[in-house]
Amino acid sequence: MFSGLGRFVVRRPWWIILAWVVAAGAVISLAPKLTSSSDEASFLPDHYESIRAADVQESEFPKQQNVGAIIVFQRSDGGKLTAADSADVARVSKDLQAQKIPEVQAVVPSAVSPNRLVQTSVVAMPKMTDPEDTAQQDAVKELRSDLKPELKGTDLRAGITGSAAQALDESDASERAGLLVGVGTIVIIIVLLLVIFRSPIIALLPVVLIGLISPMATGLIASANKAFDMKADSSIQELLTVVLFGVGTDYILFLLFRYREALRAGEDSKGAMIHAVERVGEAITSAAGAVIVAFAALTLSSLGMLRSMGPALAIAVFVTLLAGLTLVPAVVSLLGTKVFWPSKSWRREPQGTGFARLGGSIARKPAVWALVSALFMGALTLGALGYKANFDLAGSSLPKDKESMVALKDLQKGFPAGTTDPTSVYLTSDDGPITAAKAAAFRGRLDGVEGVGEVSAPRLSPDRTTASYSVVLSDPPASDKALETVKDRLRPLAHEEAPAGTEALVGGTTAVYVDINKAVDRDYSVVFPVAALAIMVILGLLLRSLVAPWYLMLSVALGFGATLGATSLLFQQIGSQPGLMFMLPVIMYLFVVALGTDYNILMVSRLREEAREGRTPHDAAGTAVRHSGPTIGSAGVILAGTFATLMLAGNSTLSQMGFSLSFGILVAAFVMAMIFTPALTALIGHAAWWPGHGDRRRAGDERPAGPAGDERPAGPAGPGEPGADDVRP
Repeated sequence: MFSGLGRFVVRRPWWIILAWVVAAGAVISLAPKLTSSSDEASFLPDHYESIRAADVQESEFPKQQNVGAIIVFQRSDGGKLTAADSADVARVSKDLQAQKIPEVQAVVPSAVSPNRLVQTSVVAMPKMTDPEDTAQQDAVKELRSDLKPELKGTDLRAGITGSAAQALDESDASERAGLLVGVGTIVIIIVLLLVIFRSPIIALLPVVLIGLISPMATGLIASANKAFDMKADSSIQELLTVVLFGVGTDYILFLLFRYREALRAGEDSKGAMIHAVERVGEAITSAAGAVIVAFAALTLSSLGMLRSMGPALAIAVFVTLLAGLTLVPAVVSLLGTKVFWPSKSWRREPQGTGFARLGGSIARKPAVWALVSALFMGALTLGALGYKANFDLAGSSLPKDKESMVALKDLQKGFPAGTTDPTSVYLTSDDGPITAAKAAAFRGRLDGVEGVGEVSAPRLSPDRTTASYSVVLSDPPASDKALETVKDRLRPLAHEEAPAGTEALVGGTTAVYVDINKAVDRDYSVVFPVAALAIMVILGLLLRSLVAPWYLMLSVALGFGATLGATSLLFQQIGSQPGLMFMLPVIMYLFVVALGTDYNILMVSRLREEAREGRTPHDAAGTAVRHSGPTIGSAGVILAGTFATLMLAGNSTLSQMGFSLSFGILVAAFVMAMIFTPALTALIGHAAWWPGHGDRRRAGDERPAGPAGDERPAGPAGPGEPGADDVRP
């Protein structure tokens, strides 16, 4: 099949290129804009308590004003606020409200803090129904602009925090992050390809081709999201950039290595490309299939952000695979050997010894190498025991010098940390109106909960069947202590103390985080096993073995544990961050498992081929590492480098993602695929290929002997690997 595809593409390269250009133009022009959301509540299913509480608020208190932002006032000299200062706060608040800023319903000054260090004004805004609506962020921007002249002539200084202010600061940071990630990814790919191939044409080839398919993939994802009513997480654009460029460059690399190897074996340029597609096709299709299946497993998640991320990334990889099998061969077949210009070294086989020495050592002592690599990954895995989830994707990822973060810190000088985002408790009755006595008594029960700072007087709905309470927690809304308060004390007590005939629901941001935590725990137990099983099926079908998939997945599991452990140690222990992004383990698992399986597929395919040549399991392992190591190493470095660009964003969430994925890819390439897998395969021997026994020579596999001094047969060998120890051309 792949041989026929290669011939079709090489014979009609201009038609293939034209088809891609037309398809890309049609998709880009017709597709809607790819939108995303950072509103965690919008991703939860309706049956969770926090969502049910939001529904009660919407139906019973539709005109209830929401705290969109908070203006935090304090004296410029850090002293206690005077009566004159409070009068200035009241005047400033009145003037800001008089500006009639869109989305600002009211600016209401609050009481001075008990220690008289801080006073606030609450900026009421309507409940946001469209996560993509930036009107409230624009309102905060205008408030900040108008606030500065209002403070002139006073002894006050002020800053604006709260959900809308944090969203504005996060949006500004994300724009910078997207630019840095995009530029950093392209620079790293160009530099690394220049080092490997010494050809500016090859260095620019992935940038140009993937630059064409990137907006096409984005358009297809946006169309799919609109068609199936899915929401994308706010970090999806940066993630798509590195996936498209990273995975796409890997596939181009596999193809070019095979193309060059075929040229060295005496093929003409068109024949070499046909041969390259034939030999690489199965490898990258199987590898892409593993990635797509792993990403598709995210559709089983109960969280909308993960459920939409899976298909988005799967579409990106699928488009990249199609380009790798058609667009790239078409372009390279037109360029011929000029693609390597100005380097002439593509004509000869390099004679390095690094991977040969490693392969020889593994062949002699596979048990030692298997044990050492397993201990290395196992030791890092112990760091995962300290993993903590962090749910504050906005606040914790923002630089500390952003105004919303500075104002939040100032607020906590005089008020409970939960003031910016109170928890909501609703008491609903199915048995007639709620009496004032019952409502007051229930408030007293809530006020006695440990971790609760204060509880507002109950507000009754027009028919008096629902009472609303604003509960200010003592700790920041997204902190571990706040989550513990809601999960372990506030919710249980509210449910137990609700008067007969009533039901209590606890909502608000902290309650949303509690429910997300529950949903993520459920997803771990479903998505992980399904993704692993699906990848094992692909490996079993590819290798026709029931044994190899088990230890290949064992290596991937160790790689995942090592990656999570190293990330936890770096960011939590050394970096003193409160935790890792709550969905990072899911993303990490899928990337490390799926992309790590790519490299395992390349290595194990070469192991099988060397065994078919009549080599013993030990010799097959050594030779496979010698020949496949350079390709896997080069691909791993490039892919890890592209993921590492996420660390340039200045955003702790993307920094965690960038480090974990780049570290995981390096472990997958240089420890799992290059050491652990061949060493273990050598130890298991012929049994690794049971029951298909794919290591046996098949009819028609005989090849003429290679050139003198070459240990392997002439002609191209494993899927996508370069020649002996081909560190560079």
